[in-house]
Amino acid sequence: MDRDSIEIDVDTLARQRADQQPPLVLDVREPRELAVCALDDALHIPMGEIPARLGELPSERELVVMCHHGVRSMQVTQFLRHQGFDKVRNLAGGIDAWAARVDPAMPRY
Repeated sequence: MDRDSIEIDVDTLARQRADQQPPLVLDVREPRELAVCALDDALHIPMGEIPARLGELPSERELVVMCHHGVRSMQVTQFLRHQGFDKVRNLAGGIDAWAARVDPAMPRY
């Protein structure tokens, strides 16, 4: 699996979120992390709950998986691809990169 084809950078995601049909952001961080910072319209499912909650994910819509730095979300992205979700990508650098490059007012941890 080509890493470039399964990752998206924060600048590209920011542009896509302004489109008519933006990708759905799947935030796989834990609730304590969400309390620090989050994207308002993201779907929040902690990483450990993903297998049991696959039915909540739209397989026909583009998904961008996000965590703190992009490690957990890459694991979830690869898992989802193996489950037949072919429109899923990992957010490189996670919400930390988003806060650093796109939304500097967002708290970081």
